[in-house]
This record gives sequence, C-alpha cells and structure tokens, in this order.
Amino acid sequence: MPTVDLIVNGREVNVSADADTPLLDILRNHLGLFGTKFGCGLEQCGCCMVLVDGRPEKSCGKPLSTLVGKQILTIEGLGTPERPHRLQQAFLDEQAGQCGYCLSGILISAKALLDRNPAPSRREIAEALDDNICRCGSHNRILRAVARAAEHMREEGGAR
Repeated sequence: MPTVDLIVNGREVNVSADADTPLLDILRNHLGLFGTKFGCGLEQCGCCMVLVDGRPEKSCGKPLSTLVGKQILTIEGLGTPERPHRLQQAFLDEQAGQCGYCLSGILISAKALLDRNPAPSRREIAEALDDNICRCGSHNRILRAVARAAEHMREEGGAR
C-alpha cells in the first residue's frame, strides 16, 4: 500500500492507504479525528466539510491522491474546549446547535467565509453555508452566530 504525507491541523502525518481512499476515511479511521462526520457519502450534505488549502471541501469524495502537500484543517484544528475559536464560542453563545451533527461542517464553511470576508452580510453568510444541510431547523441561530463571530473577530483584529 502506498504511503502519503499529509499536513493535517498543522501537523505532518504519514498515511498508508490506497490513492482513491476518501479523505473522510483517512481522517476518521486512520488518524482518529472523529469531528468530521459522515453524512450522505455523496458530497451533498456538508457534514464532512474540511478546509483544504483554505477552501471548504467535502471530504467524503476527496481522494487521498489529490491531497499530497495540501494543508488540511478539520474541526479539531479550529479550537479546543479550553480555548474555542471565536466561531465555536459564538455558536455556543447563540445556542446555534441542536443535535450538532452538521455543526463541524458548518463551522468549517463559516471559517472559510470569514477568512476571505471578515464583514459578510446575512445573505453572504447564507450563501457560504448553502452546501451545508441542517435538519434541526436552527438556521436563524446559525446565521446569527456567524455574524456574531465576524463582529468579535473584527473587534479583536484576527481569527481568535
């Protein structure tokens, strides 16, 4: 089996897997990073969203062979329980999660948005999260949480 070097959450890792193995499988089954969820397996729901070189990508359909030398960020690399990222804290403050299954993908998509646009409108937030499905119906709270995080991040002058 071929060996591939990846950069996941700022750390170099060596993975032995077939070139067509989906990134989601690598994250969960090889690296023990369970925050990225399996939703549909068809690149439609966004539960498996990660950042690849700063762009949101659905990991369930992303083959390992396309990731050599790329920076991969998962929800585990965003913040910690002791020091949550501003987005994570805003989601807690707004009580934006219900079941939470979709939240890792939504948080990753929101981070990509705020990295490129620190002052998004409500419409821009909704458009950025369009590839993420939340079945609990907490859409308004999610939109408020992203706007709240953007405001706090601008006030602090950065990503924390």
